[in-house]
Amino acid sequence: MKLVVPRETRADERRVALVPESCKKLIEAGYTVAIEIGAGEAAHFPDDAYRAVGVTVESDPAALLGSADFVLKVNAPAVGGAAGRNEVDWMRPGALYLGSLMPLRNLDAVRALAARRVTAFATDAIPRTTRAQSMDTLSSMNSIIGYRGVLLAASALHKYFPMLMTAAGMVPAAKVFVIGAAVAGLQAIATARRLGANVTATDVRPEVKEQIESVGGKYVGIELSESASAGGGYAKELSEADKQRQRELLAERCAVVDVVITTALIGGVFAPRLVTRDIVRRMRPGAVIVDLAADGGGNCELSRPGETVMEHGVTILAPLNVASGMPTHASVLFSRNLTNFVQAFTKDKTFQLDLDDEIQQGALITRDGQVVHERTKEALQAAGSGGARAEPQA
Repeated sequence: MKLVVPRETRADERRVALVPESCKKLIEAGYTVAIEIGAGEAAHFPDDAYRAVGVTVESDPAALLGSADFVLKVNAPAVGGAAGRNEVDWMRPGALYLGSLMPLRNLDAVRALAARRVTAFATDAIPRTTRAQSMDTLSSMNSIIGYRGVLLAASALHKYFPMLMTAAGMVPAAKVFVIGAAVAGLQAIATARRLGANVTATDVRPEVKEQIESVGGKYVGIELSESASAGGGYAKELSEADKQRQRELLAERCAVVDVVITTALIGGVFAPRLVTRDIVRRMRPGAVIVDLAADGGGNCELSRPGETVMEHGVTILAPLNVASGMPTHASVLFSRNLTNFVQAFTKDKTFQLDLDDEIQQGALITRDGQVVHERTKEALQAAGSGGARAEPQA
């Protein structure tokens, strides 16, 4: 069975889906592995490192994808000529796909995969269970995102993070407020504490209070009229009354801190607008906001995804694809997650479909010309797709 890794074409992408150490494991498990020339260079994995473990390096991406039994990628495949490529059209009907598809954000790619009769798994849809932890790319990448978000904040802030005793007197520690305490938020709290900041954090799921405190933060929150937990470590939208109480809390906390780091996503996909223009206006001059939910639209009303702006004396960073900024370790972790998924279902040197397995069930997006993932089907219908079944392509 041939596993194929094409070069990522997103403009700000430096990761690669498989690194040489993972390729070696998969080859030893009986797979043939091929990559597109230069696929790992931006992450500092040269072609020769792949050749050294038995990987074939190919220069024609269309021929490479056309020969694949199983395509592994970081991002959704290019469709409609994006970056001069039609990656789904190059795949053969019946091929398998695995990567961070983000189907609710990439409906065009989902339609194309279904129409091409590709069986597509999205690692970001893998259930948050103990058995699936080693395959969870969202958690791996969000840990990097939380870490780098704090470094971006420290670089933009015109103050020290730690408390320092100097000959000129004492410098107080910076005050950091983290909004959202899933993986990215918890890593942000831990990193800010390691840098010496005074850290508070909030989340609409009060059950995370102990987790916040375990990494050195102080929990602040509101009493909710109903649970905001959507299960699996995700949050759902609040009631209007709870939203108002949350706005009051955020306004109060943001006004007294030096740094606000936002990580909140609804269902792990879309970002609720939490930090309003009025909240920013009330913040201290020189304060910094790092909106780590920019890929989902942004938590701050004044964020411009992909840009850094100054508003009311506050610096607002809204970086995109943050994990790609640390491409070596991001690629290693992503690669291990994909490899664990493939190996978990390998038998007799081939990947076995087992649609009764809860992990495959949760991650499966398209199969036999249909979109089978319920939330994605609903999103396609809301977008006016005319249904979840796609017309087959030649």
